Amino acid sequence: MAHDLFSFDSSVLLVRDVAGDYRPADAGEVLQAAQRLLGQQLQGHEVLSSPQVVRDFLRVKLGTLEHEVFAVLMLDAQNRLIEYLELFRGTVTQASVYPREVVKESLARNAAALVLVHNHPSGVAEPSRADEHLTQTLKAALALVDVRVLDHLIVAGNDVLSFAERGLL
Repeated sequence: MAHDLFSFDSSVLLVRDVAGDYRPADAGEVLQAAQRLLGQQLQGHEVLSSPQVVRDFLRVKLGTLEHEVFAVLMLDAQNRLIEYLELFRGTVTQASVYPREVVKESLARNAAALVLVHNHPSGVAEPSRADEHLTQTLKAALALVDVRVLDHLIVAGNDVLSFAERGLL
């Protein structure tokens, strides 16, 4: 009669520690694994052809933060992801964004286009007047160096609002 030495619950994610033993993953490790997987799915792919993967990646990356983060998806001329870059970190209600730094980082990575991203820790995805003004300011500054702004996404928990879909771009 054979006995199972190990019994695994299929709903538990296991990780191997440095000694080679397996143990249940904690919540932080699960989120890190999800971020890596979604990031790998985006890397080198046309971002606009897989908007659901982009939204899923951003929900995992920014949806649960308790402070604002302003980030960009740097894209090449074929709209393939070069890099996801978090540029500014703020408070629970705002983040200061400096157009000069966004332009500088875009040029440093030879980006042809950007998707602007920030989160609303409040859980409300509606853009503020300041969000709309910032989008237009960045769009104008980046246009001077031939970098297109394709969209601005606001992540609020599980909701992701697109400026382009709303006609705000």
